[in-house]
Amino acid sequence: MPGYPEALHKAVVQRYAGCGRYARGFVHHKLRLDPVFYALLRHGYLPERGRLFDLGCGYGILPALIAAAGESYVRGDWPPGWPPPPRHLDLHGVDMSHRRLRVARAALGSAAHFEQADLRTIRIQSCSVIVMLDVMLYLEPEEQERLLKAAATALDPGGLLLMREADAAAGAAFRFTQWAERVVALFRGSSPWRLYYRSVADWTDLLQSAGFSVQRETMSQGTPFANLFYIARRNEKHVQPAV
Repeated sequence: MPGYPEALHKAVVQRYAGCGRYARGFVHHKLRLDPVFYALLRHGYLPERGRLFDLGCGYGILPALIAAAGESYVRGDWPPGWPPPPRHLDLHGVDMSHRRLRVARAALGSAAHFEQADLRTIRIQSCSVIVMLDVMLYLEPEEQERLLKAAATALDPGGLLLMREADAAAGAAFRFTQWAERVVALFRGSSPWRLYYRSVADWTDLLQSAGFSVQRETMSQGTPFANLFYIARRNEKHVQPAV
């Protein structure tokens, strides 16, 4: 991965030292192999302050990265050429798994707040930024629409929804992504056949109808996957209420 920040990586993984070998190893490899986490910092996507919700946060890797990044920046140990990291975000993570949240709380302590909740029915508090990484595929189409409307309603005017999902129109790369996600679903104990994807055009239309202006970037660098990253900003004039 270009610009790999070894010192920052070690600082994040160290937070999980007391969380068991599996959790620590998972965090280590996820950060090494998945380009999205460091891209959020390298490209300055996150706002400096406000409230952030990481929906489907798992072990809390993103909040842990943000917290460690702020500490690294204050120490003067920051990758050259990267913008300053956000240091005044109120970090919140949401996940359905009590086990994963137990790890996240142990790793983050008071640096973040974690809540066990079902994203199909959650009411999101007012916030500045919402992050959803590979979350929507686990929701049925109607549930996806409801969650996007709930996100638009919760976000401050001009607030950001940062979302990554596979492109169902990406041919062989999508089929490989689909296979990999089925393996992950089996590992988690979910049905590998109840995964719901959309094309880039469909996601863009859905985001716009929920009240967002949308930019897109590829988020598969160095991987065989068909992932797209959506930078969706809540429109100031019109947001449909969540149902």
